[in-house]
Amino acid sequence: MSPTSADLLFTPIPDRITRLRDLAYNLYWSWHPEAQDLYRHVDIDLWEAVYHNPVEFLRDVRQRKLEAAASNADYLREYDRVLAKFDHYMAAEDTWFNRTHGDTQGRGVAYFSAEFGIHESLPIYSGGLGVLAGDHVKEASDLNLPFTAVGFLYPQGYFRQRLDHSGWQEAVYNKLNFADIAATPATTPEGGEVVVEIELPGRVLYAKVYKIQVGRVPLLLMDTDIHPNSMQDRELAARLYGGDQDMRVAQEIVLGIGGVRALRKMGISPTAWHMNEGHSAFLVLELAREKVKQGMSFKDACAAIAPHCIFTTHTPVPAGNDAFPLPLIEKYFWQYWTELGISRDEFIEVALQQQSWGPTFAMTVLALKNSNQHNGVSKLHGEVARDMWQWLYPEKPASEVPITSVTNGIHTLTWLAPEMHKLYDAYLGNDWEQAIDDGKRWKEVYDIPDQVLWDTRKALKLQLINDARQRLRQRYTRLNMPTAPAEYTLDPNAFTIGFARRFATYKRATLVFKDPERLKSILNNPQRPAQIIFAGKAHPADDPGKLFIQQVFQMSLQPGFAGKILFIEEYDMCVARYLVHGVDMWLNTPRRPHEASGTSGMKAALNGAPNMSILDGWWPEAFNGKNGWAIGDEREHATQDERDWEDARHMYTQLENDVLPAYFDRDAAGVPHRWLAVAKEAIVTCAPAFSTARMVKEYATRLYVPAMSEVTEK
Repeated sequence: MSPTSADLLFTPIPDRITRLRDLAYNLYWSWHPEAQDLYRHVDIDLWEAVYHNPVEFLRDVRQRKLEAAASNADYLREYDRVLAKFDHYMAAEDTWFNRTHGDTQGRGVAYFSAEFGIHESLPIYSGGLGVLAGDHVKEASDLNLPFTAVGFLYPQGYFRQRLDHSGWQEAVYNKLNFADIAATPATTPEGGEVVVEIELPGRVLYAKVYKIQVGRVPLLLMDTDIHPNSMQDRELAARLYGGDQDMRVAQEIVLGIGGVRALRKMGISPTAWHMNEGHSAFLVLELAREKVKQGMSFKDACAAIAPHCIFTTHTPVPAGNDAFPLPLIEKYFWQYWTELGISRDEFIEVALQQQSWGPTFAMTVLALKNSNQHNGVSKLHGEVARDMWQWLYPEKPASEVPITSVTNGIHTLTWLAPEMHKLYDAYLGNDWEQAIDDGKRWKEVYDIPDQVLWDTRKALKLQLINDARQRLRQRYTRLNMPTAPAEYTLDPNAFTIGFARRFATYKRATLVFKDPERLKSILNNPQRPAQIIFAGKAHPADDPGKLFIQQVFQMSLQPGFAGKILFIEEYDMCVARYLVHGVDMWLNTPRRPHEASGTSGMKAALNGAPNMSILDGWWPEAFNGKNGWAIGDEREHATQDERDWEDARHMYTQLENDVLPAYFDRDAAGVPHRWLAVAKEAIVTCAPAFSTARMVKEYATRLYVPAMSEVTEK
C-alpha cells in the first residue's frame, strides 16, 4: 500500500481503479508488461514522458483520463485480471522455495550490493553488476525466498550520458525526486523511522533507510542526504561510484556496517549474509563486533559468522578489486578495532594484501577470509578466481582453492519481448513461466513455424530502429543541429548487429574496426547489407573508455560507415530492452579471460538473436557449434595486438562466410530457414540454462540453505 500521507500528491483516482496506486508502489509491475499497460492505456504520451514510472504518472495524469479509463469496460476487465494476478502472486504459498526448503522457515538471506538495476525509472545502477543484482532480487521474489536486499538510494543516481559534437562523453547528474519513485520510509517494528548512525573520523554520519517493494522482496536503500549531516556527508552517497578513495571507503563503511545496523533496527535477523562483490565486505566486521560485544573473542566471532556468509566475486582483473591504502583504513577504523578487542596489526592482517605499490587493506581478501562460501559467476571465472586468490591458500593447489562458481543468468520476464512472450505462450503452453529452467519444455520452440518466428523478429527489429531514430533526432535537437541526415537512418532490411555494454577497454569495443576497409566491404555488400548499433557508458573517470566511445562515434561519420554505424546515447535498461529484442545478432569481443560472465548476450538469445562472441565468460558453457558463433579460440598469444588481429580476422571471415549467407538465404516467401535454425537453437539452449530461475535455485540449494542451516544467530 502507498502511504496515506502521500495521497494528496496524486491526481484523485476513481474508486473503481484506485489500486493503480498500490500497484505503482510494488515494482512487480517492472517485469509484467500487462501491469505497465494499465498506465500506458490511460495516457500513452504521459507514460513515455515520465519514462515508464507509474508513481510519477499518477502524480501528473489528468483526472479526466482516469475517469475515462474507469468507465471503459475493456479497460476494467484488464484491470481486474491484472490485479487478481498480482494478488495471487503476493499471497501464493505453493512456491518453489516453500516446497523445496520449507524446513528453513524463520531464517532468511540478506543480500548486499552497491547497485541494483530494477528498472530505468530508478537509476541507481551503472551496468552489469547492478542489473544482475536486480534480476537476482526479482527471481528471489518469484521463487519466494526469505530475502531482503540492502543497498544505497543514490539521490543523483548514475550519470546521464551525453555526447558532444566530437563524440566525447559528458556526464550529467539529475537529482531524484523521492516523491516520484516507489520508495517509502522504512520503519521499526514500533513504527518509527529507521535512521542508522555510523562513526566516521571526527563525526557521526546518519543514514535514513527507505524501502522499495520488489514483488515479495523488500529492497532497503540508505540515503545520507539528510539533516544533521554536513554537506560533505550529504554528498557521500549522492552518486554511484563517485568521488575519490576516501569517499569510496566511507561509502563502503555505510553499506556494510550501516546495512547491518539498518536490518537490526527493523527487527530483521538474517541467518545468511550474501556479499555481491567486495563493496559490502565491511559487514563481516560489524557481525564480528556484535559477537565480541556479547563476550566472544574476535577470532571466535569470525569463526562463528563465516559459515553464514557468502561472497560472490565478479572481477577477474586484480585492479578491479577494491584495495585501500593502510593509512586510509587507520583513519577510519582506529576506534573500531578496539571494539573488536584486537590491535591495529591484527585488524590489518584480516584483509592484508601486498600490491606492487605496497601493502593494502583488500575488500576481496576481507570477504574471502570471513566467509565459508565463495563463488565466481561462470565456470571459466571460477577457474580464474581460484588462480587469482590461490596465494590466500598456500597449502592448496589452485584447483582446490575453495571458490566455486554459479554461472549468472537473466530474469526471463524482465528481458523477454512481449511479442516473444505471446509466441512462447502459444507454443510452450500457458504455464511455461513456471518451468523456465526446464530444458525439455523449451524444445517446443523447434515447432514454432519459421514464418511466424520471422514475422515476430522483423517486427521487433522495426521497433528498435524506430526507437534508435527517435533518439538520434533528440540528440540533434539538443545540439542545435539540423535534423539528422538521411544517411543516418537505419535500414530495416539490413542485418543488424548489436554491441552494447560498459565501455571498459578490455571489452574491445573498437575491435570490429581493426581492418576498416574489410569491415566497410562487409557492411556495404548490396546483396547482404549490414549495420551495427553501439551503446554503452564509460565510467566518468575512465578517459581511455571515453576515447573508445569517441572513436566509435567518429568512425560512424566516415564515408562507408555513415548510415551503417550508429552510437546510441544513454545506455540504460530501456535502451537495452530495445537492443536485445530487436538486433539480429549480438556481438561480444572481450579480451579473454577478463569477462567474468556477461549477461547481455543471454538476453539477446532469449529473444531469438544468436551470439557471436569470444569464448569468455558464460559463452564457453553455452556455445555448441549450432547456436551462434565463437570468435577465435582459447589459445594464448604472444602479444595483445597479435590476439586482436587474429580475433578480428576470424570475426570478419565468419560474417562473410557463415553469418550473412545464412541470414540472406531466403525461400520464395523471403524466410531465412538456415538463420532461424540457429536462432531457435540459441533460444532452446540458452533460455533455460542461463535464467535466474536456474541461477537463484542454485544459490539457494548450494549456498543459502547450508548457510541458513547452521546454528541460528542470535
